[in-house]
Amino acid sequence: MEKRRVVVTGLGAVTPVGIGTEAFWNSLKAGQVGIDRITQFDTEKFKVKLAAEVKDFKAADFMDVKSARRMERFSQFAVAAAKEALADSGLDLSKEDPYMAGCAIGSGIGSLQSVEREYERMTTKGPNLVNPLFVPMMISNMAAGNVAIHCGLKGKNINIVTACASGTHNIGEAFRSIVCGDADIMLAGGAEASITPIGVAGFMQLTALNTTEDPKRASIPFDLERNGFVIGEGAGILVLEELEHAKKRGAKIYAEMSGYGATCDANHITSPLEDGSGAAAAMRFALRDAGLNPEDIDYVNAHGTSTHLNDLSETKAIRSAFGVAADKLAVSSTKSMIGHLLGAAGGVEAVVLAKTIEEGYVHMTAGLEKDDPECALDYVKGEGRALPVRAAISNSLGFGGHNATILMRKYEA
Repeated sequence: MEKRRVVVTGLGAVTPVGIGTEAFWNSLKAGQVGIDRITQFDTEKFKVKLAAEVKDFKAADFMDVKSARRMERFSQFAVAAAKEALADSGLDLSKEDPYMAGCAIGSGIGSLQSVEREYERMTTKGPNLVNPLFVPMMISNMAAGNVAIHCGLKGKNINIVTACASGTHNIGEAFRSIVCGDADIMLAGGAEASITPIGVAGFMQLTALNTTEDPKRASIPFDLERNGFVIGEGAGILVLEELEHAKKRGAKIYAEMSGYGATCDANHITSPLEDGSGAAAAMRFALRDAGLNPEDIDYVNAHGTSTHLNDLSETKAIRSAFGVAADKLAVSSTKSMIGHLLGAAGGVEAVVLAKTIEEGYVHMTAGLEKDDPECALDYVKGEGRALPVRAAISNSLGFGGHNATILMRKYEA
């Protein structure tokens, strides 16, 4: 049986530099950095003062007030991005078999806001006054659950939780679901909103966050002075569709998704393998899945968190996976402008991958000023560039050693 082909037909994004895919993409092309002082809580006692918050988000712009009240911020982001992606795709789900349309949307954490709020209520007012909807609003699968409810998706509905690799794993497994015939349509990606006191304090005490107060030097992947990531929030959702299904309805096709690789370092709960061998294997598996060679890839959207170990190990992983072809790759990190969206990162970066292929434009790695001799690749320093992109990959690497790579290529009939 011939392998079913999968294409990207819709995009949706809620990000710190723009709500909506076009606003987001235009901000990236302009090199806009969405990092600023935290406004969601008082940081007086915190060493960390900066985050990449989503600005001016109003849930009522995307759903009715009653629905919004039954969703925490991460779920609201997911529904907003999913609705945009669905509208962008031109799909009329009333004409589709709802059991062949599903979603795979990850969140690494769920709602810390509700945990903090309801724990405070329990300790001050007693357990009988905890919100009855606390659990269904808090658990991480509710991003996928709420998207299915709002869009009428009755097919496969999953939430793969792999920390910072969640978004990419969900897209990869959604791709697999279509390839094997479990679905014709899948909404896939990630959503996260964890800029809360306990969330920031936890990463801060792990010494994972940069403590600078200069937004332009806070998230600087691959720079010699990188010193931790910046926590961000948002959502990125793609509509993935079986090719013949998309062609039959005359859908616009951004790119073809043709490869997925997933591995585990099996090494440490937070630190990646120093030689990058686990991430390199994920990239090789994605290439094998797509039937492509290293020299066929033009661009890598790196995980690029701006932590010393991650950027170094990912550089080694790219060199290991691509060999001599690594020197011809354009590599950039979206996190340089929007911070690290944790479980949503892979979803938002997949939107970037599709737009990069569609427009033939690679965005810059913002803030990269001082070259690290140990990180010696073309990181698109200084400004973005026009570049015909035949095929590209996106990497996501999560705590626990989770590695995921997706591969998209220019669609050819």
